Amino acid sequence: MAILRFGGVHKRFCRSVKTINPYARLSFSFPECLSPSSDSQRPICTKTDNDLSLPSELTSITNGFISIFTKQPFSPDNPELKALSPTLTTQVVENVLSNLKSWKVAHRFFTWASHQSGYKHNIYAYNAMASLLSRARQIAELRAMVMDIVNSRCSMTPGALGYLVRCLGSVGLVEEANKFFDKVRTTGLCVPSNYSYNCLLEAISKIKAVDLIEMRLKEMHNGGWKFDKYTLTPVLQVYCNAGKLEKALSVFNDMYERGWVDEHVFCILVVSFSKWGEVDKAFELIERLEKHNIRLNQKTFCVLIHGFVRQSRVDKALQLFDKMQESGFNLDVSLYDVLIGGLCKNKELEKALSLYSEMKHLGMHTDVRILTKIMTSFSEERELIGFLNEGHKEMDEEAMILLYNSVLVGLINVRSLDKACLLLRAMMGCQDDNHIVEYELLKLKKAVTPNTTSFSIVIDGLVKDHKLDLALSLFSDMKQIGCEPNVVIYNHLIEGLSNSNRLEESYVLLREMKLSGFEPNSFTHNSIFGSLCRREDVVAAIDLVGEMRVHGHEPWTKHSSLLVKGLCKHGRVREALNFLSNMVQEGFLPDIVAYSAAMGGLIKIQEVDRALDLFQEICSNSYRPDVVAYNILIGGLCKAKRVSEAEDVLKDMVVKGIVPSVVTYNLLLDGWCKNDGVDKAMLCLSRMFAEDREPNVITYTTLVDGLCNAGRPDDALVLWNQMEGKGCAPNRVAFMALIHGLCKCGRPDTSLVYLRKMEEKEMKPDTFVYVALISRFVCNLNLPLAFEILKEMADQQNFPEPLDKNYPIFRDAVLKLSENARTSSGVKNLIAEVPKFDAYVIGQAATLKTGPEKELAASEKVLAAALKEPECRFAVMAVIGRLLDPARIML
Repeated sequence: MAILRFGGVHKRFCRSVKTINPYARLSFSFPECLSPSSDSQRPICTKTDNDLSLPSELTSITNGFISIFTKQPFSPDNPELKALSPTLTTQVVENVLSNLKSWKVAHRFFTWASHQSGYKHNIYAYNAMASLLSRARQIAELRAMVMDIVNSRCSMTPGALGYLVRCLGSVGLVEEANKFFDKVRTTGLCVPSNYSYNCLLEAISKIKAVDLIEMRLKEMHNGGWKFDKYTLTPVLQVYCNAGKLEKALSVFNDMYERGWVDEHVFCILVVSFSKWGEVDKAFELIERLEKHNIRLNQKTFCVLIHGFVRQSRVDKALQLFDKMQESGFNLDVSLYDVLIGGLCKNKELEKALSLYSEMKHLGMHTDVRILTKIMTSFSEERELIGFLNEGHKEMDEEAMILLYNSVLVGLINVRSLDKACLLLRAMMGCQDDNHIVEYELLKLKKAVTPNTTSFSIVIDGLVKDHKLDLALSLFSDMKQIGCEPNVVIYNHLIEGLSNSNRLEESYVLLREMKLSGFEPNSFTHNSIFGSLCRREDVVAAIDLVGEMRVHGHEPWTKHSSLLVKGLCKHGRVREALNFLSNMVQEGFLPDIVAYSAAMGGLIKIQEVDRALDLFQEICSNSYRPDVVAYNILIGGLCKAKRVSEAEDVLKDMVVKGIVPSVVTYNLLLDGWCKNDGVDKAMLCLSRMFAEDREPNVITYTTLVDGLCNAGRPDDALVLWNQMEGKGCAPNRVAFMALIHGLCKCGRPDTSLVYLRKMEEKEMKPDTFVYVALISRFVCNLNLPLAFEILKEMADQQNFPEPLDKNYPIFRDAVLKLSENARTSSGVKNLIAEVPKFDAYVIGQAATLKTGPEKELAASEKVLAAALKEPECRFAVMAVIGRLLDPARIML
């Protein structure tokens, strides 16, 4: 037979087709092929295959013990038992255990026998009991029995050792199997054989213990044991379990060369490929091995088809299904179910319907689950109706309800809520002839009474679509026809009412729910708790938390955190702190998010020291503050100009193993830049690069602004170019910071260049940017450029309001422009041409009516002049500038 290699098949993983030795690092190679070893020792017990061949006396004794121990109630003082006890031998014990069906009865007999005078269990009795315990998966009793074997120093054959190890491995006691194996070997209770080791390897194959199985292989090699098929099969299994593809392929290739690959070995590898998601590789492996007459069995076909569908490879699952049919295996409904489900999930409805037709042709009973999957996949209502009319034939009432419930699900999914309600009412017997004409689906072929699930489906859909009144109406109808609601329906309605701020109605339903004998669950309480938190009703929220504690329900942290955030946002910080304290008293520890929100609230009202105290308190209560909590504290300290303390918090953060984020550094950068520490800020930027913390646009904007404030515009421009060079695109805020900063540094011409760049990117500057440019150009006596900027502002009708801190600067600049011969006419034209500018100027004059007597008189003259002579209205601004103090406007 030609040697089969899979290196080519799996070239993504193994580039060479040459078989490699996966155990090379163990410093040995596989010895020559030997046939599987057979242990000459008796592996399990003395019992023969046919009880009839036992001596009649032994059979009679065995039956006597069985009769006594299976008789209820059992009594150890039974005279018959005492009479039989002298006949007790290990062979009798084996026979009795082998014929008892109940592990409990067997264990009772086994324990009783061990206490009889003159009797001692041998390894075959132990193995018979181990077989029963492992099949019943009685872990504790099996562990105790193994310890008893060691403590009693029971000798054993290699075959018996192997069998016991297999029993341990079958229930997952791999560690116990390993320890037991080593114990009996080192104490001389048994000299393991090739068979013993193979049984141990089989036990290890249940887990991903690569190192352990390789250690045992080396042990076997050093002990002179030869490897066979039963040695390498569990090794292959371990490598597959651990995802060691290259090693698994290497073992498989070696086994193939030696002629040891059978269906079991083949299935191990191909199923593993399926689990790894390598569906194409698995399929190619199947086809290659078919050429060498190695084929899948029925069980493996089924496992792979299910696995391929789980991997969303229905195409390959269908090909495998065809191979299964060609091989003559029986096809069952479960296979059609999984394939049709996968096709429906992939929106391949035509193929799903084809498989469904094939099922019917083969005479298979239609499964409601399959019909449900198909019906919920229809996008067209007409198709759904046709399929339903076909599918309901020969169904009992229970199946019909399931079928119509799936139709309700389909209608809800396609948002045909009105028709879902109509169908539900038709099932209740409330048919409307007008609707039946419009909606063929209401012509029910059989009487179908809706159940609780039917109502739950529709009510849930209505609640999610915010049609609460209709949902409540259906809920009332449901009770009238005697259909009992359940907790799920109550929860749907309570959640919907709570989310819609109809809290009083939620409480009414909660009381009704309790009166109906239903206990509210965690979801019920948390729905109402969430509404209370959104309302910021602290007292009611705490009362509900107390009730939840009685029921053992945990308040959801997202709701309590939302409440604390809301209270702090509206300045109710003390209430937020009281709420957190009450939560602790009720036995619930709030989430760090809630505490962080409270810290932020304290900082917002400038109580930084209290925020620090709260931070220390939560740290002492075994909380581990996250990076967000640290950022809130650092930001608060920086705003309070306590930057050195913020640096200490950063150090503490690093010591505790919490990695500072870019936000952390940005907060510190802002603090340094605003407190004459721009050099520290620049050093921090270098640190960010060293720690692979990529600065973002906020980082660069903060530093550009800080450098400009420090009178270092050239450094700011260098940093700006560095930002663009690193692919960090400046945003609107960054442009405004640079333009405004350059103006402050007396560089309006450069500022104007960046304004034009900003406009090219279709970013609209705020008013203060234009004001800064106008003011600086006026200061530099470049009045024409200042007027050009003013004209742009007028075109956009974008002027600072009187309460704006930039208003006085703008007013003074406009006054100077209106008084200068080169620009006064332009200002005059703007007043005449731009309606908003005109109204803006006169509006400022009108504010003088609240001023002193002389100002009022002056303002009246100005207004009169403005009204009579529109061309002189620009003079209003001059009057305002002379008579009105900026602080006066704010009053």
